[in-house]
Amino acid sequence: MATHEVTNQVPPLTGHDVADDPALLGWADDAELHELGRLAGSAEWQERGRLANTHPPVLHTHDRYGHRIDEVEFHPAWHDLMGVAVSHGLHAYVDGAHLERAARFYVWSQAEAGHGCPVSMTYAAVPALRVAPELAEVYEPLLTSREYDFGLKAPLGKRGLIAGMSMTEKQGGSDVRANTTVARPVTDGYVLTGHKWFTSAPMSDVFLTLAQAPGGLTCFLVPRVLPDGTRNRFFLQRLKDKLGNKSNASAEVEYDEAFAWRVGDEGRGVRTIIEMVNTTRLDCVLGSAAGMRAGLRQAAHHAAHRKAFGQYLVDQPAMRNVLADLAVESEAATTAAMWLARHRPRLGLAVTKYWVCKRGPVHAAEALECLGGNGYIEDSGMPRLFRESPLMSIWEGSGNVAALDVLRAMSREPESVQEFLGVVSGVDPRIDKALNELGGTLSDVDQSQARRVVERMALVLQGALLVKHGHPAVADAFISSRLGGDWGVAFGTLPRNTDFASIVERAVPKL
Repeated sequence: MATHEVTNQVPPLTGHDVADDPALLGWADDAELHELGRLAGSAEWQERGRLANTHPPVLHTHDRYGHRIDEVEFHPAWHDLMGVAVSHGLHAYVDGAHLERAARFYVWSQAEAGHGCPVSMTYAAVPALRVAPELAEVYEPLLTSREYDFGLKAPLGKRGLIAGMSMTEKQGGSDVRANTTVARPVTDGYVLTGHKWFTSAPMSDVFLTLAQAPGGLTCFLVPRVLPDGTRNRFFLQRLKDKLGNKSNASAEVEYDEAFAWRVGDEGRGVRTIIEMVNTTRLDCVLGSAAGMRAGLRQAAHHAAHRKAFGQYLVDQPAMRNVLADLAVESEAATTAAMWLARHRPRLGLAVTKYWVCKRGPVHAAEALECLGGNGYIEDSGMPRLFRESPLMSIWEGSGNVAALDVLRAMSREPESVQEFLGVVSGVDPRIDKALNELGGTLSDVDQSQARRVVERMALVLQGALLVKHGHPAVADAFISSRLGGDWGVAFGTLPRNTDFASIVERAVPKL
């Protein structure tokens, strides 16, 4: 008797179009999007994503003779992934085409999430750089070029550039006003001295950074290589050993009189770089939504092909509830992300950044559990998805920072509250009831209640957007559970009258 006959195992989820996503296609649906979707769903590019994470970057501080080189060595798969992203413009700031770019970023990051970090930062650097028109005129064409040109060379001699961000320091973290890096004026610019605690993608060509100039905290553009081809005094101390995001290097950096150009006026560094921060926050929402969709797709595919107790998992009522609940969460996140990409409201972005990114880890854990023990094995790809899931909530302002940012926006820009209410009011009686329960708290929120209020605002916004732009069954299930109170604590607790069949059918990938 053969003891190693393979039965009741799920076929690989390859050869599909990742862009064939019903929550996405109502917002964007073009040939280039589907080209990326087919690549992301192919066995070839899934394997490259695996390789980039299995062989993380390695720091080489010195060459064999003792000279500092500060090089980071990446697996070739990393460069392949970056090449596709750049050639399709995922890094490029194109006025008026934010939605199309967001859809492509959402699809391609499902092939491999780590390289989305430098892609996102390059996209976000341009609006901040425009504060210094003389710099933007020179560098913007290279930052938006669709040619990926890796390697340490003089920036103006390259065919395209990648940008990074270097803000946080060990004593302050998100409190960047506590930064101690010093900027001293010199001929044609400044020199910076200090230690940056967390610099992502340290092999980028240029970095937006903050330092204390004579006039206060100021934003600067720091090149890795100077215009004359010599290395800037930008030294990599070590790479971070992170929970996830393994393919992408993150480093501690020492500036030892590193040359830089000022971006914006002295003392207005936070106001200048906040344009970059807000844009990367949008990509955090997109990244979390993409992770949810990837997890849902794996869970639904597994359930559609795996039998237990005499029938496929997808046909069993308890599993159908779990899958439907995961699908409702995923579609709500995707719909909100696409709406934000189109309209870019300040308050809506802060609210959604807090909540959608918070939902990523619990969604990833439940999706993994749908595969049982198979999901706990590295080969399934689910552990990588799970490890990646907390990052978006931490990046560009962790939960409290994001929630308090909502309070600040409502206080400083009262008109943003009216804009928010205009989007969500009168859409559904259950949403109006939830708004009434919020009552006057939107104008005066105790900081201790910030998360509670922002969570409710996010749910109200997602519910309204699903009514306007989503599938009726998904919208009804979301509002009944998240706002109507007919829901448990764990996934898989949607009410009995949910249209499970319609929701789950949308979730199972079409091979």
